[in-house]
Amino acid sequence: MLNEVLAHAERAGIKTEPGFSVKSAKWAIVIGKQAEITGLISLGDGQNGLEFGCCPDLSPSEMIAGSLTRSQFLIESLAVVAFYYKEKADEKEIEKYRIKHDYFIGLLAQAASDCPELARAAAALNSSEELQKLANFINNNQPKPKPTDSVTLLIEDSFPLHSTTWHDWWRNHRAGGNGNDVDKTQNKDLMRCVLTGNTIVPVDTHPKIKGLSSVGGLGMGDVFIGFDKEAFQSYGLDKSANAATDEVTAKIYAETFNQLINRQSIRLINGLAVYWFGRELANPDDDLFAELESPTEPPAGQSTRPKAMLNAINDGQRPDLLENYYYVMTVSGQSGRVMVRDWQQGRLTELLENVNAWFDDLQIIARDGGQLAPPSKFLAVVGSLVRDLKDVPAPLINDLWRTALNKNKPVSNSAFAQALMATRKAVINEEAQNHARMGLLKAYHIRNKGDCYMNTQLNPGHPSPAYQCGRLLAVLADLQYAALGDVGAGVVQRYYTATSQAPALRIGQLMSNAKNHLNKVGGGLAFEFENRIGEIMSAMTQIPKTLDLEQQSLFALGYYQQLADNRARMAENKAKKQAKQNQADGEK
Repeated sequence: MLNEVLAHAERAGIKTEPGFSVKSAKWAIVIGKQAEITGLISLGDGQNGLEFGCCPDLSPSEMIAGSLTRSQFLIESLAVVAFYYKEKADEKEIEKYRIKHDYFIGLLAQAASDCPELARAAAALNSSEELQKLANFINNNQPKPKPTDSVTLLIEDSFPLHSTTWHDWWRNHRAGGNGNDVDKTQNKDLMRCVLTGNTIVPVDTHPKIKGLSSVGGLGMGDVFIGFDKEAFQSYGLDKSANAATDEVTAKIYAETFNQLINRQSIRLINGLAVYWFGRELANPDDDLFAELESPTEPPAGQSTRPKAMLNAINDGQRPDLLENYYYVMTVSGQSGRVMVRDWQQGRLTELLENVNAWFDDLQIIARDGGQLAPPSKFLAVVGSLVRDLKDVPAPLINDLWRTALNKNKPVSNSAFAQALMATRKAVINEEAQNHARMGLLKAYHIRNKGDCYMNTQLNPGHPSPAYQCGRLLAVLADLQYAALGDVGAGVVQRYYTATSQAPALRIGQLMSNAKNHLNKVGGGLAFEFENRIGEIMSAMTQIPKTLDLEQQSLFALGYYQQLADNRARMAENKAKKQAKQNQADGEK
């Protein structure tokens, strides 16, 4: 898997080296010609900051090597650069910031030999008067910056991070550091790299993967390869020599994966799906993973985006999609380590077919029966099974994720059972049925049972008696409403569960009540209801005594689709009546 990350780095032209990294800064301290601080400005969109492609970077082990407390160079937290900390900070914490602040200024002064303008920044940040001005800028800013926010320098309208004049100085400074990773590679046996196959000097510790704190990772980062415990080590090898990789290779895969997390990842509650492609997509709208995360609702009468892409390939309009590949890795953090929960790769066209099949299988008529429900977000499908997304177990999410990416994978029994239970609860509690949940039940019958009769909307010819029983209950509920109006707990709330489990026992009783309701309704409406009931009854050879879970889900789908059809029919009748009224008013 990391081989593919390295291959992506090579294809994308991602070049990095130890001691440098991509970082984002949320703020910039503006420094004038006279070494004075003239302002504090927000960078980027105000949330993620502005990304700088080549920032100086020390690893965590380098930051504390030689028992010295160090800071980063040119980009650090406001607490370090501006000496701006929380009011509740204790003396020990304040002292730590002071040491780091002094170290930061020291680096600026040293680097001024190669980059003279940094001398002004060092002088400004070393002045208590200028620091007080900076504190005022911070306190007067809205929204108020946090001490942990990243900040860089803007000297006379120029970011030093955009310059390369300090790069050689930084390389030499890092190489001359006490106990840094460069020193640790000395006097080591050569080994074979597990990623490249080259003969290398293994690095002790690998760079951190950042951005997993929301899925169990640590704020300071997690490692893909780490052997800090003796129990993990073998053959007398120390630390990461157990999976030997040189410093440059480790830096490249970590830097590339960090960039992918920032740019191409989807949060799956307690995991992160990080993806990339063999070739960069010609059109950003072709990103099928983004489509899974937040599908585009097609204009009325037009195809979904995946289907339109498939049609374009079949018509020969998109040959660029034919020879492309996809890679997706689901990861989370666990005690400082990156946990790989899933890995999939394949041709982009296969992914396109699979995603298209996922949306097709889930597609279902909307509750009001007017049109198809909009495509469901992946997490909306997951969330339809539980009251709170946090309650969804990780294995269930991973299983549904694999189902979405593989058209031949059936819907799991656990997802099916939860969907059926949630559907029943919604009916009993008189809650609106969830489109994604009903779509998942439909997908279960299509994928798991090969039900070729299951449509997006009502199918009067469906051969399942369970489906027809669900339809019958929906019609009888409408009949009761037409006869009696809103009577509180009606046919559905009182009889849905029992009828969906043992229809033969309840339907006879409901049909007896229906005769009274038909007499009360009377006229043409009674005749229409009689026809609809007769049509459903004629579609069944017999009413089943009991229904198992799969048949109960067919009952639920029959009930839902018939209800949607009833509402569409009512809306149509209302529109016709209104048209007649309008015509009569016009003739007057």
